[in-house]
Amino acid sequence: MQSLPSYRSMQVFLVVMSAIGMGYALFFLQQYMGLSPCPLCIFQRIGLMVMGGFALIAAIFNPKSKLIKLGLWLGSLVGIGWATGVAARHVWLQHLPADQVPSCGPGLDYWLDTLPMQQVLNEVFAGSGECATVDWTFLGLSIPEQSLLFFSLLIVIHVLILINILRSRTPRART
Repeated sequence: MQSLPSYRSMQVFLVVMSAIGMGYALFFLQQYMGLSPCPLCIFQRIGLMVMGGFALIAAIFNPKSKLIKLGLWLGSLVGIGWATGVAARHVWLQHLPADQVPSCGPGLDYWLDTLPMQQVLNEVFAGSGECATVDWTFLGLSIPEQSLLFFSLLIVIHVLILINILRSRTPRART
């Protein structure tokens, strides 16, 4: 059976993918294309940053303990799982029939200033008309569809990292 890349190299890969994803969102889509992110896009970015943060910690410190590796892996998985779930919801909203799309509401900034966090989360996940708009496509895929594919690839990488962690041997203390 073919061996997997090292734990550290897979974590570095996740950090690089996080940087590429954020660069694509911030510099290409937002700055170059002039597209403003909707609330669901912002929540996807937060999940990607969480994944990248945990992967960066894992890559820098390269822990030897399986328990610490699993903890960092779980934090990273939660981040990318969050982003994937939000992207899936976003794709679903974009494929609703026009008469079922929620109406546009006030922006995320207004909600954060005026509503408790639980209600902000409820409002964001309910979606709004701006989240259902397809502003730009590449190869026939909307931005949320591109994100969903990208995040799904990162979840596959997380499965490989888990396999790597479970296969690894913990160094034994010398007596």
